[in-house]
Amino acid sequence: MRTIAKALGAVLMLAGLSLPAAAQDRLVIAGRDAGFAPALAKMVELYQAKNPNVKIERLELGGGPLYERLAVGAREKTAATDVAMLDDIWAPEFMARGWLTDLDTVGGLPGEFVKSAIDVSKHNGKLYAAPFVGNIAMFAYRKDLLAKHGFERPKTWSDVVKAAQVIQSKEEGVSGLVFRGIKGNPIVTSFLPVLWAHGGDVVTADGKAVLDTPEAEKALTQFLSFKALAPKGVETYNATELRDAIQQGRAAIAVEMWSSWAGTLDGSASKVANQVEVVASPGEVKGPAPMLGAWLLGIPADSPNKARAADFIRFVTSAENQKLIALETGNPPTLAALFNDKDLVAKYLWYPAQLEALNVAQARPRISQWARVETILGDYLQLALIGQMQPKQALTEANAQIARALSR
Repeated sequence: MRTIAKALGAVLMLAGLSLPAAAQDRLVIAGRDAGFAPALAKMVELYQAKNPNVKIERLELGGGPLYERLAVGAREKTAATDVAMLDDIWAPEFMARGWLTDLDTVGGLPGEFVKSAIDVSKHNGKLYAAPFVGNIAMFAYRKDLLAKHGFERPKTWSDVVKAAQVIQSKEEGVSGLVFRGIKGNPIVTSFLPVLWAHGGDVVTADGKAVLDTPEAEKALTQFLSFKALAPKGVETYNATELRDAIQQGRAAIAVEMWSSWAGTLDGSASKVANQVEVVASPGEVKGPAPMLGAWLLGIPADSPNKARAADFIRFVTSAENQKLIALETGNPPTLAALFNDKDLVAKYLWYPAQLEALNVAQARPRISQWARVETILGDYLQLALIGQMQPKQALTEANAQIARALSR
């Protein structure tokens, strides 16, 4: 028996793994709170049942505190976390700074993942994270109202404006569209698919600010035209207000719709059950460019329990468990085949459309300064939305500030 154990240990060491000693057979998992927490909680419960001797500590943190814990821990090499849940926009910083483990050195990651999600999990060709939640900004419209007024699914943002204008003028108490207008991340998330569809961008691949372009000005001018078609006070709207406007029949089109929101559209509290279609965002000059908002799982480079952490990540991202997570918690998978799984499609009718969106998704700029850039852009977008700046002025000043932020 000892001979077999020694042989197994040698094989694992050659593969870059090690048999965890009893004192090391533990996991500290740092994940998000809110809607993401039940998914990790379920996976910990099932993994613990299969591995009763592993001591598991699971942390639920808000987005800001989670980032701080992971970044501070990485900088100070605290070895305090074994599995880290990461917003895909944090990944460029963590990968470039060497804060994550190359997963191929700890057994790799099987499965055919959606390309857009696997792409943001890599750096210089190496896989540093596993796609965990296949979030993407979708688009939703009242198919009954569009059909009533002679419109098909909008192919472009110009089509959206036309349909919204007609519906708002002919349907009492119904705004043409709704979007998140509050400053910061919400308004930026609403704006980016419009910007990208016009051929504009915030930052180039080599880190140059490029908001002061004719394409960006056309995009922002069109985006600002949405306000006249939206409910009064849309500049203060966040997720709750957007969901309520669609669900209660007060708006015909949602510029932005996430999978976690879509699940309530056909519920008992909805006045528009079975009347809302959820699809990929429209295009304009270019094709659709819905914004990717994936969440990833990685192993901090200083984790003392890498083999166990890798085993847990493979367990969580298996087809069986990704399906279970989706069915029980609503968090969308990242394995491509599951978006056409009959059980999942029966519960989430928009899943095939979500795969369509993921296949053309655009990630936010892969820069470590995105949090600062997003704050700047969000401030100026709202200044333009409330009429304190013209589109060109807002973009020019935002671009200058973003360029300074990128140079630091």
